[in-house]
Amino acid sequence: MADPEAEDRKPQSDEARSAFSPPAGVAAPGPAVADEESSTTSEFALPDGLDALQPPGPEQEGSAFSTPRTYSARQAPPAFTPATGIPLVSLTKDAPWQDRMRTMLRMPVTERPAPEPVHKEDDSGPAVPRVLDLTLRIGELLLAGGEGAEDVETAMFAVCRSYGLDRCEPNVTFTLLSISHQPSLVDDPVTASRTVRRRGTDYTRLGAVYRLVDDLSDPETAISLEEAYGRLAEIRRNRHPYPGWVLTASGGLLAGAASVLVGGDAIVFVAAALGAMLGDRLAWLCAGRGLPEFYQFTVAAMPPAAIGVALTLAHVDVNASAVITGGLFALLPGRALVAGVQDGLTGFYITASARLLEVMYFFVGIVSGVLLVLYFGVKLGTQLNPDAGLSLSERPVLQIAASMLLSLTFAILLQQERSTVLAVTLNGGVAWSVYGAMHYAGGISPVASTAVAAGLVGLFGQLLSRYRFASALPYTTAAIGPLLPGSATYFGLLSIAQNEVDKGLVSLTKAAALAMAIAIGVNLGSEISRLFLRLPGGSAGGRRAAKRTRGF
Repeated sequence: MADPEAEDRKPQSDEARSAFSPPAGVAAPGPAVADEESSTTSEFALPDGLDALQPPGPEQEGSAFSTPRTYSARQAPPAFTPATGIPLVSLTKDAPWQDRMRTMLRMPVTERPAPEPVHKEDDSGPAVPRVLDLTLRIGELLLAGGEGAEDVETAMFAVCRSYGLDRCEPNVTFTLLSISHQPSLVDDPVTASRTVRRRGTDYTRLGAVYRLVDDLSDPETAISLEEAYGRLAEIRRNRHPYPGWVLTASGGLLAGAASVLVGGDAIVFVAAALGAMLGDRLAWLCAGRGLPEFYQFTVAAMPPAAIGVALTLAHVDVNASAVITGGLFALLPGRALVAGVQDGLTGFYITASARLLEVMYFFVGIVSGVLLVLYFGVKLGTQLNPDAGLSLSERPVLQIAASMLLSLTFAILLQQERSTVLAVTLNGGVAWSVYGAMHYAGGISPVASTAVAAGLVGLFGQLLSRYRFASALPYTTAAIGPLLPGSATYFGLLSIAQNEVDKGLVSLTKAAALAMAIAIGVNLGSEISRLFLRLPGGSAGGRRAAKRTRGF
């Protein structure tokens, strides 16, 4: 029987005891005992002819896991740094997964904290190619829905780490997604890629994908790979929340509300709404025939301009410029513009260049359609005054209501969830109120007023997205609708149609400056919210970015 005092003592360290020596309390059997079949022997017993290795000298008893003598809590030697490294940032589970993953994504691979223990289907975990395929499919839905490149990479990085894949590097361009996983420094990397063939605007699907990534990133929610594939397939099968006739009616109401913002009355509202709905149906007809989006925008821009010219030729006492401007509001690619500028500001220059080039093609399509109608209208003797939009009547209550209606209909066109429509409607009203107070009451330039209003939109949108752990696009894109430079675009085109090219280029330059102010303001508001309004436990200096090149 073993000595109780021997059991209470700590075992000797591995360096002081041979692997073949019996443990304390077990006697080494002799040759006579080994010959007896009925005797009980220890698994640590030595074969005959081998002598137990004895330690060279007495050593103080202690555990092999005890603190070394050279260890100091304040001056720990580098030899005892954990193999996974010491995280240089403070990442808390209370922070949204977007902030945590974006922080690690901006760090070098060698400095990233090791992933936390995750749920596994078996001892070996899920297959790496399947995890990468799931990651690419999720990134494809986000990129096709208009999400920024950095946010897509953040979501892909979160999915990989949720299944325990460290050393992953996602890469997103305009139409191509790729991801590489290297198990260790000596193993070959595994790389997969996927191409985005079609893009469509459906923020309901975008929100569902964000909820899936949020559940995968939650360590308390055990979602297997098969369950994640099932939820992803269900997201793809879900139909749009609004039927086609609702989208067409929303486009008409958007154009009517935009015409009121630039000084239109009830007749102008109806005319602009009819022109926008007719243009939407013609664009759907062109899409069904397989025509590219360039021609769809060209065709959709013609009916509002044609109705404005027809009302002028009929000598109807209406502001035809407001009718045409309202129709342009429903076509301006504000979503793609904001996403393109955001990609450029965050360092994704290839994707930003492609998206801005897409915006330019859409804008050229709108210009072609409107200029074609205005040119024939001028030849027929239409007297359209480019300075008609400079004398806007100040109707703050009516214009705020029109801006909220514009944001509401814009949110429906973006296929947003019904739970987000009210928030984005209020955000759009706040944006126009700030713009009107600064520009009309304060006399500040429209570019500066637009930038400040767009910054508040980005700030409030980011706060709402952080509160719901969702994407910020549903809360910001529709809210910038009232700020889009529809009137500046129209008057620039009208001046060009009347052979006043210099005046038209000045107006179009102003429209481009307003568009850039919107995009930069939205991005700056989002960055300010991440910089100063961090959740408790976050690190103010943990979110790294690239340093400026100092001209090199």
